[in-house]
Amino acid sequence: MINKYEIIVIGAGHAGVEAALAAARMGKITGLFVLDINSVASMPCNPNIGGTSKGHLVKEVDALGGQMGKNIDKTYIQSRMLNTSKGPAVQSLRAQADKHAYANAMHKTLESEPNLDLIEAEVIKVIKENNKITGVETINQKYTSNAVIVCAGTYFRSLCIHGEKSFDTGPNGSKNSHGLSKNLQDLGVVMYRFKTGTPARIERDSIDFSKMIRQEGDINPIPFSFEDKSMVERKQIDCWLTYTNKKTHDIIQANIHRSPMYSGVIEGAPTRYCPSIEDKIVRFSDKERHQVFIEPEGLDTSEMYIGGMSTSLPEDVQEEMYRSVEGLENCRIVKYGYAIEYDAIDATTLKLNLEHKEISGLFFAGQMCGSSGYEEAAAQGIIAGINAVLMLDNKEPFIIDRSEGYIGVLIDDLVTKGTKEPYRMMTSRAEYRLLLRQDNADLRLTHFGFELGLINKERYNKFLLKKEQIEQEIDRVLKVNIAPSESLNKFLQAKNLMMISTGVKLGDLIKRPELTYDDLKEFDKDRPELPTEVRNQVNIHIKYEGYINRQLKQVEQFKRMEKKAIPENIDYMNIIGMRLEARQKLEKIKPINIGHASRISGVNPADISVLLVWLEAKYKGLAKV
Repeated sequence: MINKYEIIVIGAGHAGVEAALAAARMGKITGLFVLDINSVASMPCNPNIGGTSKGHLVKEVDALGGQMGKNIDKTYIQSRMLNTSKGPAVQSLRAQADKHAYANAMHKTLESEPNLDLIEAEVIKVIKENNKITGVETINQKYTSNAVIVCAGTYFRSLCIHGEKSFDTGPNGSKNSHGLSKNLQDLGVVMYRFKTGTPARIERDSIDFSKMIRQEGDINPIPFSFEDKSMVERKQIDCWLTYTNKKTHDIIQANIHRSPMYSGVIEGAPTRYCPSIEDKIVRFSDKERHQVFIEPEGLDTSEMYIGGMSTSLPEDVQEEMYRSVEGLENCRIVKYGYAIEYDAIDATTLKLNLEHKEISGLFFAGQMCGSSGYEEAAAQGIIAGINAVLMLDNKEPFIIDRSEGYIGVLIDDLVTKGTKEPYRMMTSRAEYRLLLRQDNADLRLTHFGFELGLINKERYNKFLLKKEQIEQEIDRVLKVNIAPSESLNKFLQAKNLMMISTGVKLGDLIKRPELTYDDLKEFDKDRPELPTEVRNQVNIHIKYEGYINRQLKQVEQFKRMEKKAIPENIDYMNIIGMRLEARQKLEKIKPINIGHASRISGVNPADISVLLVWLEAKYKGLAKV
């Protein structure tokens, strides 16, 4: 074992593994420290990857050269595309994972990475000198490094809470961390107290599935990784849907005083967008029922995850509550649900590259930055790993902006706006979501991955071929004229569409809501044979051309604001005419450009106008927009 690393990553959850792999693959000798070697890439809560907007993040991580998409493609047990009745901007891929196979596969990937050491040891101290990171200290020894990425997840001073009882452990009773949290606070890192939770796990054989609605996987599942042209064929395992009812709600209401959330036992801020079942009953008292998803945790276990019924109620109440749900009347609980409270940092103390503003070489990523979810963690992890390498190489940081990816939206929201509760990615958070679809994540980000050294030449050449095919076919289709014919009019009539009597552009036909690029194949004589992924891109681009062009114009305006850099070390408190709140917020966040400044909570358009005038006077021509 060596005691000197170029980059040290603390924590081997979904953020830590992506950070460590990115750093190692970019050529840095990397040490990845984990409290328990058996908890690498574990899934202590929901056993799935992806979902609404989260699928976008996984696709983007893959486009940059990350591992999450490849890993779930190897270990999925069910795959579904969500929101297929809606437009492509909100469609998201979601895969049920074999949680043990997923963790094992990621563990093997880490072990086979040449520049990476996986070490089971508790880091209790981050060492700095003159506000620069110099290494870390475990219980037994010291390790030197000029960059440290902290990916502690929910393990900092964590408490698992069941009703009136609380336990000083990490998720699922695992070891937690106390020393490092205190050490970071002593270094000036600001911490909040957050809370999340998980539902019970129930024995499969004790569930009456005949009373539930079957949720099947897609017949032809789509892979998460753009490198995987097709999914590994395997029998998909069914999930199931049922609902809570009045009896369920009455049981919860009668015992709400015993809930740690309402008795005052829990102090941390709960997640708004993944609430406990007791929180749902209180906040949405007008609803007669709530969805409950019954999901398998893997092929080698009979445990079923009860999605939608996260709880920290006492165990006796949990038994009564779950057994009131249709199909769960005789269920046997294997693991009871619990809440977990933990320390999270104030992400507004970070730069957009996820480095601490005051401590050079100290990066943070994942759930401890205030986010929730495996996918959000992985997205931050790969960005932190990339930027730690760039920092050591004295290169400009790698920042994805809000017009380039959901990753950019996620990090910008956390760092610029901050959060006082666990943050969940949603499609509605992205202003340019029609451009930031999951299907075109490779077209948006693969060139970055190649430039950074995370995408190999072979994959990049295939990407360039795909890009060229899409561009050439769009250009061809927009020039094609289709003459009226008996067969075409019969086809249109069968679709209840108006027949044509004069020639029409093929692109105009594709734009009709009822038609697609593939529907019109027989009427397009010069159409080339193209892969499915190319045909899909052609169809989407032509069908939504007007909307896409409109959003591209909005992005141009956004880019102009982002290009107007703000000099470092401005004393905002001395800007006359600006409101005190705005000066304080700008002083804290230290925005890097005008666009960044305009998104800070508490800074309004009038404040930006004052800032522009002040910058123009002090730095001639800088802030003209």
